[in-house]
Amino acid sequence: MSARVVTISSRSNAILCEGVKLEMSDLTVLIIDDHPVVISGCRTILSRDAGIKVFAASSHKTGMAAFDAHDPDVTIVDINLPDLSGFEVLRQIRKRAPDAAVIMLSMNDEPTFVVRSVELGARGFLSKGDDPKLLLKAVREVSKGGTYIAPELAKIVAFSSSSARANPAGQLGPREIETLRLLARGKRIGEVADALGVSYKTVANTTSLLKKKLGAGSNAELIRVAMDMGMG
Repeated sequence: MSARVVTISSRSNAILCEGVKLEMSDLTVLIIDDHPVVISGCRTILSRDAGIKVFAASSHKTGMAAFDAHDPDVTIVDINLPDLSGFEVLRQIRKRAPDAAVIMLSMNDEPTFVVRSVELGARGFLSKGDDPKLLLKAVREVSKGGTYIAPELAKIVAFSSSSARANPAGQLGPREIETLRLLARGKRIGEVADALGVSYKTVANTTSLLKKKLGAGSNAELIRVAMDMGMG
């Protein structure tokens, strides 16, 4: 008697059993957000599709561990995480998996943040103020290799693209944005250096450059500018 051969493909959403293709429910989504209410809301919305399995993490550290463990089809990342920013998480995810499908999620619908997310390789961007129904649509779209920005937000970006790129924040690199965000959260230069895994001197130099780029005369003014930009 010949043995049955069963081939399971997590990416093809199917099982091949003796030449018969059986559909599987295995689209995996990882949510990295430090707000339990947001995670719960996303789970509720995505659970409407029986073919989606959701994992969650609340920080950069646990998020990257979950990404490595589950190899999700789609990762949803909050820009304002407690340890490192979503921009830094996006950068690290893309470094590990260049083809990763990432949707950025933010309370701030500032066009600069949307432009920066796309430049760093995100396939989607949603504001937490968007219609919740758009989340499922965005996940399905980017999981197929497409891109998705909420229609109203895309319209704002389209009509603000020039000013968004002219905005000094739009000229900052991911490491500069992360440094600025941590400073805005009250971190000292030494603490920022530890969080980013770089030297004190590197952060001090970055801070000096940020003050020049953003027209801040002191560290206190730099922090105020960062708060105005929604990075606090």
